[in-house]
Amino acid sequence: MTKYRLQAAAFVLVSFMLGCNEFIVVGIISDISGSLNVKVSTVGYLVTIFATVYAISTPLITILTNRFNRYHTFMALMIIFLIGNTLTGFATSFPMMAAARMITAVVAGTIESLSIAICSTIAPRNKRAILISWIAAGFSIASVIGVPIGTAISTHFGWQDAFHLISLLSLVTCIVLGILVPRNLKQQPSGIKDQLVLLTDKRVYLGAALILFTAATSYAYYTYVRPLITTTLGFNTTMLNWLLMIIGIVSIISNRLSGTLAQHDGLKQLPKFYLLDIILLCSFPLAMSRAWSGYGLLLLLTLIILIGSASIQVHFLDVAESDYPQAIALASALNAIFFNIGISLGSATASGVLRTAGLTSLGWGGVLFAVIALSISVWLNQTNARYANKID
Repeated sequence: MTKYRLQAAAFVLVSFMLGCNEFIVVGIISDISGSLNVKVSTVGYLVTIFATVYAISTPLITILTNRFNRYHTFMALMIIFLIGNTLTGFATSFPMMAAARMITAVVAGTIESLSIAICSTIAPRNKRAILISWIAAGFSIASVIGVPIGTAISTHFGWQDAFHLISLLSLVTCIVLGILVPRNLKQQPSGIKDQLVLLTDKRVYLGAALILFTAATSYAYYTYVRPLITTTLGFNTTMLNWLLMIIGIVSIISNRLSGTLAQHDGLKQLPKFYLLDIILLCSFPLAMSRAWSGYGLLLLLTLIILIGSASIQVHFLDVAESDYPQAIALASALNAIFFNIGISLGSATASGVLRTAGLTSLGWGGVLFAVIALSISVWLNQTNARYANKID
């Protein structure tokens, strides 16, 4: 049990590292804009670029590497990630930085999916949902600790130094994983066609669509959380770090609630959360007219908007284990793949709304995506009920 806990902690460290790399751009977007002499809205497209490459490359690499030893694949991808992040820290132009971000995006999704697949193997079944929620919490911990520290480093020294710190963390993580990850992990090598059949299952593609529009709902406003806090709500940069940290703490709470929800038929509870998202996002323009009401709204959205993540991930694994055991690795990747497609859609929408209507109107894009997510969550529950009745 002690070894399992150390392994679990190591994979949370992996998600923390990935979270620092992916989300730090949101915290230092203004600093990158000034340093590279490009508009803030242009820098915002780094989020879109990263998410798009992530979403395209993750299924390809996950499927193509399934035949190889998972330990060796995992460690090789970690080294590529380290190289890409290091190059980001040395970028001197927007195209160079975009290229470096693409290198990390190419492997980040497969690292995350392999983390979930490996953890699904090493974790006792009754602890799987909680461990998956902790892996997700690693990204939130990055928001609480990594992103605010990175933002502070960027403000006082330079945004490049923030990425250098992530490279150091990545190197330490590689060493820890090299020691703790089992060398011969249980897996079932299979061809591309055998794995892709998973995506033809209605329960799976509806779940994937739900993840996509949930992420789009969040990033329709979260892409520009720093300008929202400083420009719209009027908080200074000193307060910014503390406010981002509190948002991260609430995100960790959300992840833990997500794991608990997944253990208690979480999918059936999701429609009411999406309905609440819609109500909150409709109040976005009014809430953003005052500093603390606007910040309070951001906290509430952070708490509930991604609360179904663990339930959907466990849903993918359950379907794969039951009917498509050869596609476990791909099932582990689906959350990451479609979440990042959603990030790409949400961040692109946010950039468009920002240019045409301003920061206080960002919530309307989120409302549209939340309505779609609500419809899909109802549809998915109806589909699951029909499959359960067939089995009975």
